[in-house]
Amino acid sequence: MRHFSNDDTIVIEPWRAKAFPIIKDLAVDRSAFDQIIIAGGYISVNTGGAPDANAIPISQEIAEKAMDAAACIGCGACVASCPNASAMLFTGAKISQFALLPQGRPEAARRALAMVRKMDELCFGNCSNERECEAECPKEISISNIARMNREFFKAGIGSAVM
Repeated sequence: MRHFSNDDTIVIEPWRAKAFPIIKDLAVDRSAFDQIIIAGGYISVNTGGAPDANAIPISQEIAEKAMDAAACIGCGACVASCPNASAMLFTGAKISQFALLPQGRPEAARRALAMVRKMDELCFGNCSNERECEAECPKEISISNIARMNREFFKAGIGSAVM
């Protein structure tokens, strides 16, 4: 844009993701991310008073990894930059933030299966480890979350096959 002249033509490519339909001009519908969260991006617990912060000891390293994953804002930059229109960085971050903490373990298998299935159902592509998602993420979400999501999904698949 620094060398743009009045007579130049600007071509803007729409997002590749079928799951992010264009609303108008450059606005896209990112409600597909909401559907992935609805599929399992939460913890089912009875609420009450705030628990003591030290009731469940969690190492600083694990707490930081969980917080880093939870920093995802669902902007869709990962999907837009991915040549496969993959939502695996978003989904991996949402699965990781719970998989790392003891509170997320009881529903881990159901969460991984449901969220990955919903992502596939919405026609997002698969990860081919190009790392464009990680490079474009404004919150610097690591692709290690994709590996964690794959491990959680694999463990959940093994567990459901055994039962």
